[in-house]
Amino acid sequence: MKKTTNKNKGAEISSPKGMRDLMNEQYYAFQGFFEKAQEVAVYYGFKPIETPILENEEIFTSGIGEGTDIVDKEMYNLKTKGGDHLALRPEHTAPTVRAYIEHGMQTFPQPVMLYQYGPVFRHDKPQRGRYRQFWQFDLDSLGNEKSIMDALVIKTGMTILEEAGAENLSIDINSIGDKECRNGYLKELTSYYRKHMSDLAPIDRERLKTNPLRILDSKEEKTKIINENAPDSVSFLCPSCKKHFKEVLEYLEEMNIPYNINKNLVRGLSYYTRTVFEILEQGGAEDGSPLALAGGGRYDYLARQIGGKKDVPAVGISIGVDRIVASPWYKKLSPRILKKPKMYFIQLGSEAKLKSLNIIEILRKAHVPIAQALSKDSLGSQLAIAERLAIPYALIFGVKEAIDNSVIVRDMSNRSQNTVKLNKLLEYLKELK
Repeated sequence: MKKTTNKNKGAEISSPKGMRDLMNEQYYAFQGFFEKAQEVAVYYGFKPIETPILENEEIFTSGIGEGTDIVDKEMYNLKTKGGDHLALRPEHTAPTVRAYIEHGMQTFPQPVMLYQYGPVFRHDKPQRGRYRQFWQFDLDSLGNEKSIMDALVIKTGMTILEEAGAENLSIDINSIGDKECRNGYLKELTSYYRKHMSDLAPIDRERLKTNPLRILDSKEEKTKIINENAPDSVSFLCPSCKKHFKEVLEYLEEMNIPYNINKNLVRGLSYYTRTVFEILEQGGAEDGSPLALAGGGRYDYLARQIGGKKDVPAVGISIGVDRIVASPWYKKLSPRILKKPKMYFIQLGSEAKLKSLNIIEILRKAHVPIAQALSKDSLGSQLAIAERLAIPYALIFGVKEAIDNSVIVRDMSNRSQNTVKLNKLLEYLKELK
């Protein structure tokens, strides 16, 4: 018989690099944020959607675009046994547009306003606040080109961040035009970079062939210097794009949202058109520079890029939740379902253990949260856990109580206790609250 060996024997058991488990208080911190974000989104008129974690690869290669870091370097791809090419979603926007097309949402009253949250995946270099599996909360408005929708998405995102505790927020914003005027800008930009080709970083020379706009977003120090004098897209806007951008800025001014026109802001995805923006926390980064908490923009051509029959004007925002939950200002929002137990249920003896789940069900129906250690048998060990958890009251259910249909209620602060009949228990507990 062939002997099998465990190749991983003795190896460290750990989650994949750049990914981690969410547990205890951290889990509740994430859940609390998602609940608050949903609440705000609903008040502004957004409705929920959840798309699959896996999508057909071409949704992203055609939507996000070749020449972007996400598609070229960071996407997790896999081939199924049936030969399908799938990818773990690196963002939520392209899947949301795919769902809009697939489910005929263009026949709904427009715009269709959706929110979505969950994990996304990018094979990036893990560092502080940046993981390969991370969480985003997205807001999207599809089916309307009006500038007020850009403003609504920005305002909703700002409100979510403020409700979570963020302060000193401002907007970096730009307009990169549409298909009517962007070609003229790209021609001028490409010409400018060609004049400085020898000074461009190697990665940016490659981008010049595939996606010149991405050079504006370069992290290379040499390129940053060149970008200071690069032509700005706002100067090349056609009349309709100029009007649209002016209106967005007027809405921000009306809502007293501080903004800065950042001519180098293009965002890292190819599908953006017209408005692009980031929400920044001033002084939020370790070196005191602004920290991006959310970003987004308009993507009027994405529907056709991923295979739709026509363009769908749309605008959205993605909020990076990991960065928010890790921030010192985060309010540690508590989830609604997180109820701290007021009672510790203790059972003694086989007769009491047999009936224990029925007692817990009575308490559950009355919305009385409890803690318990049903697997333990001794009174001492159960009381010790109750004391360690600092739970105010203990319910003791032993053999005698099981026969008498009663329970002992003990005040853990002074050890006083009363025997209460089960049919009077809820009434008695109401008096304790």
